Amino acid sequence: MAVLYKTIDEYIKAFTPEIQSILEKIRRTIHAVAPQATEVISYGMPAFKMDKVLVYFAAYTNHIGFYPTGSGIEAFKQELAGYKFSKGAIRFPLDKPVPYELITKITKFRAEQATNDR
Repeated sequence: MAVLYKTIDEYIKAFTPEIQSILEKIRRTIHAVAPQATEVISYGMPAFKMDKVLVYFAAYTNHIGFYPTGSGIEAFKQELAGYKFSKGAIRFPLDKPVPYELITKITKFRAEQATNDR
């Protein structure tokens, strides 16, 4: 049975210290560009929401999953060329540095979209 987390803190605490550090840095990165976004757990993953979810993220055995919805992927396809990605998901392998700058750009894009949709 899957563990149901109520907060992002609970989610992060479930991982090793190394992964916790990465997840916390992703969290801070998102907060820095979308301070008005609310932290939630959605589909069992940490997410940041402004009316709708901007981005989700999650830790796996070999990668960090980052889910900026389809528009977040489409807008950054060229910059994502070095990563495995699909219509709504990006895999950042744990054996390479996490691209926090790219996470910043994508989250900023999604926050601007959410603001314009209001």
